[in-house]
Amino acid sequence: MATHTLRGTGVALATPFTSAGEVDLPALRRMLAHQLAGGIDFLCILATTGETPTLSEQEKETIRQVVQQETAGRLPIVLGYGGNDTAALVSGLSTLDTTGLAALLSVCPYYNKPSQEGLYCHFRAIAEAAPLPIILYNVPSRTGVNLQAATTLRLANDCPNIIAVKEASGDMEQIKTILRSAPEGFSVLSGDDALTREMIAEGAVGVISVIANALPQTFGAMVSAALAGETQKAAVIDEQLQGLYQLLTRDGNPAGLKAMLNVLALADNTLRLPLVPATEVTREAIAQQIRLLGYTR
Repeated sequence: MATHTLRGTGVALATPFTSAGEVDLPALRRMLAHQLAGGIDFLCILATTGETPTLSEQEKETIRQVVQQETAGRLPIVLGYGGNDTAALVSGLSTLDTTGLAALLSVCPYYNKPSQEGLYCHFRAIAEAAPLPIILYNVPSRTGVNLQAATTLRLANDCPNIIAVKEASGDMEQIKTILRSAPEGFSVLSGDDALTREMIAEGAVGVISVIANALPQTFGAMVSAALAGETQKAAVIDEQLQGLYQLLTRDGNPAGLKAMLNVLALADNTLRLPLVPATEVTREAIAQQIRLLGYTR
């Protein structure tokens, strides 16, 4: 099991595009070097922030190859593997190349809005077929369905290879219930940068972060301090980042992140439809916050 390695600051890796809309491999390498230098603990690739629904299978494979080349086994890699067709996902697991992967991140089925029993059966079927540990991903603002605490705990107890949940419900009472009752070896990871410090204080072991794409050292220092019980240090850094947390979500994710990466000269400010770039007002506000943090690029 990979629970002990999937701690600290994980990055929900964005996919950079050129101004012509192609995957920008030099920018991807630049971003990865920036994140590795910033001391991140693990990567989550080809998930929400990576605009994965708009990537071709060949593009996904190329991105995975570049990530594995650039990281060279230095940190765990989690692969996004989710959808709303259970049978197709189970079938795909039989041919999935798991080389170099630590775990799979599987989002709640979207659009068809299953019941809690449906969610349980969906994830249990995936867990029974999966050759790797599974991290559940609960993000009701995107999927239209909330994986309730009771269902998460039922899966944690019944499926040994479901090792964690990325919780992005924003419901601290639900998150606390999971943390209080989770079986040994089951972890909670934050899926919300702005709630990460609070979640770690309650027992979460880390985060799969958006902002750490751009500010791995700063955000990672906050996470490390929180995990070490250095509450005042963590609080000071977290307060400095509050403005950016809000701006990152103002025009949606990853629009805000792409604007931030552009301000830092890490990637072009390009998204694929139906997503569009953040407004110029948002981008300038992000640039101002970046300058206040002491970044000069």
